[in-house]
Amino acid sequence: MATDYLIGAVLLGTAPCTAMVFVWSELTKGNGAYTLVQVATNDIIILFAYIPIVTYLLGISNITIPYDTLIMSVILFVAIPFIVSILTRRYITNHESKDYLENKFIPKFNNITTIGLLLTLIFIFSFQGNLIISNPQDIILIAIPFTIQIFLIFVIGYFSAKLIKLPQNIAAPASMVGASNFFELAVAIAIALYGIGSPVALATTVGVLIEVPIMLTLVKIINKTKDWYNSNNIY
Repeated sequence: MATDYLIGAVLLGTAPCTAMVFVWSELTKGNGAYTLVQVATNDIIILFAYIPIVTYLLGISNITIPYDTLIMSVILFVAIPFIVSILTRRYITNHESKDYLENKFIPKFNNITTIGLLLTLIFIFSFQGNLIISNPQDIILIAIPFTIQIFLIFVIGYFSAKLIKLPQNIAAPASMVGASNFFELAVAIAIALYGIGSPVALATTVGVLIEVPIMLTLVKIINKTKDWYNSNNIY
């Protein structure tokens, strides 16, 4: 069981955030162009570095996972959507306009990601109910390291951005993208590799439930510390 939880933690912790960065950036009035660059960079990192990093970290603990299935998961959940989005954007801007793409086409899909994620969580918990009820201490043990990770990375990123005098609307998304994870990818890969009722899937799901409220807390902290950030005082 502990090994399964470790695998889930690695799958989640090594996946840099992409889509949800736009949400956190919007809530903190972050720089949209900078956020877009972050997302594109993280997509490239996932495409080329996610599999080697996961394999290396699990290999340290003598854990092996189906390499071909992991590759196929990244292709299905990252590479294909990434390529399709590029082709779609190019097609629409060529045949319609950039304004149509941003103000009419994209808003049509605003709720799909949220609905899909909620349905995934419902299905996972319907299979994980007995495991959660019978092992509440495991849920707490999974949640603790995720919580520490998110807060620690955020504090380091936010203070570092202030020290090097980055604008606050860049520091906000920069610190939050470092603290958050691509939990949709982690959950999908966990299910593809081990099944929806597995402890691995449970670990990634607990990560989701921990991350979302914590990230909303960080949004509130950022919005309340704008005056401090823009001042000359570090403390």
